[in-house]
Amino acid sequence: MRWARTLVSALALFVLTAGAAAQEYKVGLGRADITPDGPIRMAGYGSRNHPSEGVEQHLFAKAIAIQHGEQPPLVLVTADIIGFRPYVAEEAAKRLAKQLALPRASLLFIGSHTHAGPIIHNGGGDMFELRGVEALAVRRYADRLRDRVCQAASDALRAMRPARIAFGRGRAGFAMNRRVFTARGVDFGANPDGPTDQEVPVLRVEAPDGRIRAIVFGYACHCTTLTGDHYRINGDWAGYAQEYLERAHPGAAAMFVTGCGGDANPEPRGTVELAREHGLEMAGAVSRVLKEKLTPLRGPLHAQFDRIALPLAPLPSRQFFDQRLHDRDAFVQQHARRQLEVLDRGGKLPTSHECPVQVWQFGHGLTLAAMGGEVCVEYDLRLKRAVPGGALWVAGYANDVFAYIPSVKILLEGGYEADYNLIYYGLPTRFSNQVEDALVKKMLQMIRAARGS
Repeated sequence: MRWARTLVSALALFVLTAGAAAQEYKVGLGRADITPDGPIRMAGYGSRNHPSEGVEQHLFAKAIAIQHGEQPPLVLVTADIIGFRPYVAEEAAKRLAKQLALPRASLLFIGSHTHAGPIIHNGGGDMFELRGVEALAVRRYADRLRDRVCQAASDALRAMRPARIAFGRGRAGFAMNRRVFTARGVDFGANPDGPTDQEVPVLRVEAPDGRIRAIVFGYACHCTTLTGDHYRINGDWAGYAQEYLERAHPGAAAMFVTGCGGDANPEPRGTVELAREHGLEMAGAVSRVLKEKLTPLRGPLHAQFDRIALPLAPLPSRQFFDQRLHDRDAFVQQHARRQLEVLDRGGKLPTSHECPVQVWQFGHGLTLAAMGGEVCVEYDLRLKRAVPGGALWVAGYANDVFAYIPSVKILLEGGYEADYNLIYYGLPTRFSNQVEDALVKKMLQMIRAARGS
């Protein structure tokens, strides 16, 4: 019977070793309510002309801290906002670095890009040129947001305990390319023949007893079900998806990571009911993944953070901006005036714009590659083609949302994502045709370095 005792001992050792490997991470969670406490001007649509009219759905900032061994933990912060700007994200990163000794590469901030949330102040002028009480409300909201983001991250770090993490993928069908080709040029609409990525990446975080503690999911689509005539605070479909998942899994945190959905809208759109429907579809897609046999993540964590100067096209002449002062569009006039103010002060208009880029590697498994800006879907698709044979999760809207980042194809075609968005964001001209190759090259360098290849 000695062989039987040996076999039992070996099996017991295997089970203990496998369990230890599966639970080699520690995970903590934190959250904060970031719903505005009063009327505030809303982000996302230039047509809006007055503050919000109440709250339809509460907004949240959520944090998940993940640690392997004695390595510095990684902290992901997601928020139901139009997007993080340096005034919030970088100042929060500095505060957390000072208080908790967290390196910048360990902190990742991603907004859901809801168009039914507040304007995020960035320390300067905004597209609406707000004054008085309205400007003060936006500034105060950003200060409070920064405080609550730091609190959520701190709470997550304090709450870390053993956990298992696994990764899987599903699909949802409501994202649709929004670039429609007309006799007047490229316009907004629904283009079923245009590129999209309808993959739904999912992280499942479990306690040792199998109870789900966190669900992190992504999708490459705008949160624009609610249009410019909607004045009530709302997280849009991503907010509803998180709400439904948390109802289905009491005690768990659901967090949304925005993908490269710069040129994708949810379809159909226009009502709260449709936002709820899309949220329900997403929650269903995520729930199906949670029930599957997912791939366990094991091994050390690796984090990189950098910035790349994205090249702009040749600058327009001063005469170009002078002429635009007489445009019928008030936002075009404002944009021209701001460029001329820089020139009148003796300053120089920028020839590039810095984009934050970040890569997290989970052992030999999942790679999370995140880019700033409103990244269009062809970046996502190109990176996935270039990195076969492994789990790659591509995110946009990370750390700073400063403009759309169009592909070369979009730059050649024109349209909002190539040109007019810059009127709102304030860049003096469109990106160069070299922008796609430059950003993809940088991301591939970081991904390969993270993977050790």
